[in-house]
Amino acid sequence: MGRLKGKVAIVTGGASGVGRATCRRFVAEGARVIVADIDQQGARATAEQLGDAALCAVLDVSSEQSWRAALDMAVSWAAKLDIVCNIAGMGRVGTIEELTLDDWNAMIAVNLTGTMLGCKLGLEAILRSGGSGAIINMNSIGGLVGPADIAGYNATKGGVTTLTKAVALHCGTKNYPVRCVSIHPTYIDTAMLDPSAMADAGGHAERLRQLSAKVPIGRIATAEDVANAVLFAASDEAAMITGSGILVDGGQLAGPWDAPEG
Repeated sequence: MGRLKGKVAIVTGGASGVGRATCRRFVAEGARVIVADIDQQGARATAEQLGDAALCAVLDVSSEQSWRAALDMAVSWAAKLDIVCNIAGMGRVGTIEELTLDDWNAMIAVNLTGTMLGCKLGLEAILRSGGSGAIINMNSIGGLVGPADIAGYNATKGGVTTLTKAVALHCGTKNYPVRCVSIHPTYIDTAMLDPSAMADAGGHAERLRQLSAKVPIGRIATAEDVANAVLFAASDEAAMITGSGILVDGGQLAGPWDAPEG
């Protein structure tokens, strides 16, 4: 316990899923956390569960003005900022032929523009408040390979992969006390799993079985699995990790995979 003692973090997407699990892990390890989400009710509920160590902030990650307001609130509340976790995200299923411009623009706004603003403005807030720590960008195995059925999502996450490297090298060049790391999970059992695909598969349990068969470890990730990786990346234990990604994929990208029979 205490791996983040004395640290202050802002976590986007904190109302649910990986974001909420990350907020819980951070507080359990001694951090104070700004639970940020466009879903005010959900963010407030998470913050209330965490008590005095958490504060709710309404944040539209695609808006520079919204980011500045949330970061100002964070620094005013805790006197500094050390960690920025860009976890808010969205996905839309579709091959390049099926992908609509509306879905493309929506994913770009949240997944890529939102992460860029979190890196740019979050770094600014860390430096001006005298903090030190890390910027953690939620990514995907889709940021490293290109599954055909999520073409637009892959593109946004590929952008996050190289943005992370650029931010890390910039911080190193400037001798800033900030690292930048991306987290690359496989499928996660959260609300982001495509509901239409679940319906086609015959329900949630059957869809989980189908997806788990694609992962060598035999199951898909939980929100807590991913939050544990975020915690490690944000902690001083990862002091030599920057500009690279941490796979949380159950071996899925290790190579060709033949699922066991039966």
